Amino acid sequence: MAKFKNLMHRYFIDAMGAMALGLFASLLIGTIFDTVGKYTGIEIFNLIATYAKSATGMAIGVAIAHRLSAHPLVMFSCAAVGAMSNAMGAIITDGALTAWAVTSNTSASGIFYSAGPAGAFFAVIIASEIGMLVSKKTKVDILVTPVVTLLVGFAASWLLCPLVSYIMYYLGVFISTATTFQPLIMGVVVSVVVGIILTLPISSAAICAMIFSSSALEAAILSGTDEGFLLAGGAAVAGCCAQMVGFAVSSFRENKWSGIISQGLGTSMLQMGNICKKPIIWLPPTLASAITGPLSTMVFKLKCQGVSAGMGTCGLVGPIGVIDSTPSSPMMWIGLVLICIVLPAALSLLFSEIMRKLGWIKYGDMALE
Repeated sequence: MAKFKNLMHRYFIDAMGAMALGLFASLLIGTIFDTVGKYTGIEIFNLIATYAKSATGMAIGVAIAHRLSAHPLVMFSCAAVGAMSNAMGAIITDGALTAWAVTSNTSASGIFYSAGPAGAFFAVIIASEIGMLVSKKTKVDILVTPVVTLLVGFAASWLLCPLVSYIMYYLGVFISTATTFQPLIMGVVVSVVVGIILTLPISSAAICAMIFSSSALEAAILSGTDEGFLLAGGAAVAGCCAQMVGFAVSSFRENKWSGIISQGLGTSMLQMGNICKKPIIWLPPTLASAITGPLSTMVFKLKCQGVSAGMGTCGLVGPIGVIDSTPSSPMMWIGLVLICIVLPAALSLLFSEIMRKLGWIKYGDMALE
């Protein structure tokens, strides 16, 4: 049982956290540069964005392999594995998988659905672990290790990426369709769930990069549910901001301004140790997310896609993603400030103060070391 827990921690906490860093250093930073280029008109930012986004798979490959303590040759080979698995997927026509393990749409009908970061996550882990079995074991390591790592990586990509594409396709269809027809309920569900994932020691950014991918958006466009898809991304941003800003403000008396910065612009995951000791402290920001999520989908109609949906106010990436995906208007800007900053702060503070008055939360419960 202990060994199983160690493996789960290694792959779904350590590796997924590293995957988020790879996404941040490529796709997410590229999105930020893209947004800056869009609003400033400076072409160099658009050029940087193009190259940064194109390196997404490679960045994921190196990040995961590094976190798994892979030897240099394995790690560098995983850059190629990440590139191929991020790009590989399947063609899906009317909900059916019609072409296996392709990297572009070779058919007039159907859409190409890449496995994206989800495919890279699994393929790189497999390639890295198998590559380590042969690394530094022979006198021709410089040939054997890259060959084995790349062959295993290709085999894993070929077998798994189409299946991952198929699963992510239907997950995206469900979210976009459900949000289109039930924006109120899905606003609550998506906001609360993604917000909770953000605070847990797993990567909400990586998960949102898988769910709200460009392929998923293309599928939603074809089915006419792209509005719901993007609104769900906006609700995800709302939930993440509620957790980060909520914890930062409700714990201000314990953590002061350093807590505002570390949690509001860093991560609410810092509170995980305190949550394990006293789970009720998680209630104020979670209640706030249940309110801001449907306000985002129903009133302000904030939209977002990709990795930005799972970043919240970390480096202000979530709000930047909303600005990038939502048509600019006074309503959008008002909603952005209210949903991402003002309401999470006010609601979380209100709920936490009530709970402090009731004795459910005591001074020091949310203190950070």
